[in-house]
Amino acid sequence: MTEKIYKTSLGDIHYWVNITDKNALTLVFLPGLTADHRLFEKQIEYFEDRYNIFVWDAPAHGASWPFSFDFDLMDKAEWLDEILTCEDIKYPVIAGQSMGGYVGQAYSQLYPSKLKGFISIDSAPLQRKYVTAAEIWLLKKMEPVYYYWPWKSLLKWGTNGVATSPYGRKLMHEIMMTYDGDKKRYAKISGHGMKMLAEAMEKDLPYRIECPALLICGEKDMAGSCIRYTKAWHRNTGIPAEWIKGAGHNSNTDSPQIVNNLIEKFLSRLN
Repeated sequence: MTEKIYKTSLGDIHYWVNITDKNALTLVFLPGLTADHRLFEKQIEYFEDRYNIFVWDAPAHGASWPFSFDFDLMDKAEWLDEILTCEDIKYPVIAGQSMGGYVGQAYSQLYPSKLKGFISIDSAPLQRKYVTAAEIWLLKKMEPVYYYWPWKSLLKWGTNGVATSPYGRKLMHEIMMTYDGDKKRYAKISGHGMKMLAEAMEKDLPYRIECPALLICGEKDMAGSCIRYTKAWHRNTGIPAEWIKGAGHNSNTDSPQIVNNLIEKFLSRLN
């Protein structure tokens, strides 16, 4: 993987690519809120000799820091498209975990004809109809909650609350430690992300997925209401859903081989 930088007026976005065939599918891995590109290391390890690969540190995350928080979900989707265009990536298949799945839906809203496939990993639908007014209100108020949450407790929840496997928890602990000593940054990233999500839902856009899609969710996902949302998403759209036994919110780190096999089968149907 080759690290590159895309400059914006608000900061630099760091991303990694391995493009061997520009006329082939490209797996576009988008990590969740507060996580960075390391979240997909098991997927990159498995697929880098099989498909073109792209992964980023989302704005303000990981190496993409410092970064001004004057952006919304659509801005992220637009920057993603600009980067994919710069790299001449013609056939993107987005695999977004949690917040990454929301970015993927925003991308689909803006560029429906460009997206060749969409995989939601422990994410949820972006349509307004799935959430209550109270949930949207709460999403907008989370920054001070994270700021005043004791760091040791937050570190434990951010590690054990999203993963069930030793590998998944160790990886998430390492990622969380990026913010050790700077809880203000962690709270800002988390609060801004959730507010940005609420505002995208309030737009009440269709956010339809026009391309082939797959929903993946851990059976022990305890983050928010992902299980409930995924069941409703599957029921209302008919998008196939795969439930990962024993896996938490980061199912791709808890059961990487199972998730990799599901992704591979999905991609094989696109070729």
